[in-house]
Amino acid sequence: MELNGVKETEVLIVGAGPSGLALACDLARRGVRALVVEQAAALFPGSRGKGIQPRTREVLDDLGVGDAVRTYGGAAPVGMTWRDGERQGPYDMFRRAAPTDAEPYGEPWMMPQWRTQEILLARLRELGGDVTFSTALTGLAQDPDGVTAELSTGPVRASYLVAADGGRSTVRRTLGIPMTGESVDPAPMLVADVRVAETALDRLNWHIFTGDAGYTTLCPLPGTADFQLVAQFKDGEPDTSPKAVRELVAARTHLNPQDVTEVRWSSDFRPRAALAEHFRAGRVFLAGDAAHVHSPAGGQGLNTSVQDAYNLGWKLGQVLRQGAPPALLDSYEEERHPVAADMLGLSTRIHRGEQERGAATQQLGLGYREGPLSRGRAGLLEAGDRAPDGPAGDGQRLFDVFRGPHFTLLAVGTDTGLPAGGGALLRSHRAEVCEAYGKGLFLVRPDGYIGWAGDDTSGLAEYAATLGLDLKLG
Repeated sequence: MELNGVKETEVLIVGAGPSGLALACDLARRGVRALVVEQAAALFPGSRGKGIQPRTREVLDDLGVGDAVRTYGGAAPVGMTWRDGERQGPYDMFRRAAPTDAEPYGEPWMMPQWRTQEILLARLRELGGDVTFSTALTGLAQDPDGVTAELSTGPVRASYLVAADGGRSTVRRTLGIPMTGESVDPAPMLVADVRVAETALDRLNWHIFTGDAGYTTLCPLPGTADFQLVAQFKDGEPDTSPKAVRELVAARTHLNPQDVTEVRWSSDFRPRAALAEHFRAGRVFLAGDAAHVHSPAGGQGLNTSVQDAYNLGWKLGQVLRQGAPPALLDSYEEERHPVAADMLGLSTRIHRGEQERGAATQQLGLGYREGPLSRGRAGLLEAGDRAPDGPAGDGQRLFDVFRGPHFTLLAVGTDTGLPAGGGALLRSHRAEVCEAYGKGLFLVRPDGYIGWAGDDTSGLAEYAATLGLDLKLG
C-alpha cells in the first residue's frame, strides 16, 4: 500500500536473519502486513549459527517448517579428539536425551544457518510474504501513531518497526539504546565453511584438534558436503583468505592444504557477550542479535533470537488484529530481557569451561513464571511454564492441537465446562489423562507457554480480555 509516495505497512522488519524471518512468518499467518527489508543482496551465506536446540525445534515445527528441519538437519555428531595425527578417542560435548511424551526432541540438532534462513524464507513465501533485498535503513522517526523509516529505496510508514539487523544494528544505534557487555575471550577466532576430500577426513565425528596456537575444530554439516571450521588464535589475527584457511588447516591438523578442496565462506570475530539496555523504544522493538550478542560456544544465539520473534509475533498480532490493548506489547521486554540475560551468562560460562552443555542449553526449562502475563497454577504446572507435549486422544498429540496461531484452552482430567467465545483464535480441547499436566484448566498461549491455569474458570474471562480474547462463561 502506498499513500502520497510513502509505502505503508503494519510492521516493518529490518533484517532477514533468523529472527526477522521467523517473525515475518508468524505475522503472515496472522494476516498482519509486514515488510521485511535486508541491506544485503541475498541471505547470509555462512553456517555460523548451526545448532538448533530442542525448544527451537518445537518453535520451528509450529511455524510449519518442522519437516524441512528434519530433512535437512541431523543430530550433532560425537566429538573426536586428535593429537599428532592420531585419534585420541570420543568426546561428547552435549547432553543427549531420548524423546519423551512431554519433550519430543531430546538432543541438539545441527543445520547451517544459511539453510535455516532458506527454509524460513521459503515458508514466508508460501504464506504470501517475501524479503526486499539491497534495501538499507538510513533513518527513522516516531510519533504517537507510528514510525516513518527512511530506506535507501524510499520512505516507509509502519505502525511498528522491529530491528532484527544484527549485532551492529543500525536501528539500535539510531535510537541510542546502549549495549553493555564484556569480552568473553581475548583470542580472536576464525569460522569458515570448507569442503574436504572424502578420503582425508570422515563425516562421522566432530573433529577436535588442540595445540599451542589454539584449538581447531572441523564439524560436518548435515545435509551438505561442508565442514564448519572454527579456529582460535592465541597469537596474531585470523587471515580469512582461502589460501590462508588451507594453510591453517594443514598447520593444525594432519590434513594437507590440498585436502581442503574448497573454501566456501569465511569470517573472523572476537567472542563477546552484550545485552541491550532495553528491547523497546516506543513503537520500535529489538530482536535477535540487535538485542543480545552471544559467544557461539553454548549454541544459544540463534535459538534465543528465534524465540524473541516467537514471543513478539503473537503479541503484535493481538494488538493489530484482535483489539488487545497496546500495553500487551510491554510484556515483550519484560519477558525476553531476563531470558536473554540468563542465556548470555550461560553461553559465557560454557565458553570459559565453567559449565557443561547440559539441560539448560536445550532451553526447554525456560519460562515466564515471574512475567506479567502469568496467572495461577493447576495440577503440576504453573502459569509461565512451557506447555508440555503429550497424548491428546484420537491419535493426536497436544502439539498437534497447539500448532497454529491460536490460543488453546486445555482441560485435563476435569469435567469443568469449557467457555465459549474467542472465535477462530481459540481452540478448546479436553484430554482425559496427561501425566505432565496433572489435573486442571490451562490457557496455552500461541507461543506454547501457559498463560493462565486454574482448577475452575474463576478469573479466566478477565485474564483473557487483556489478551484480546472475548470468552463467554456459561
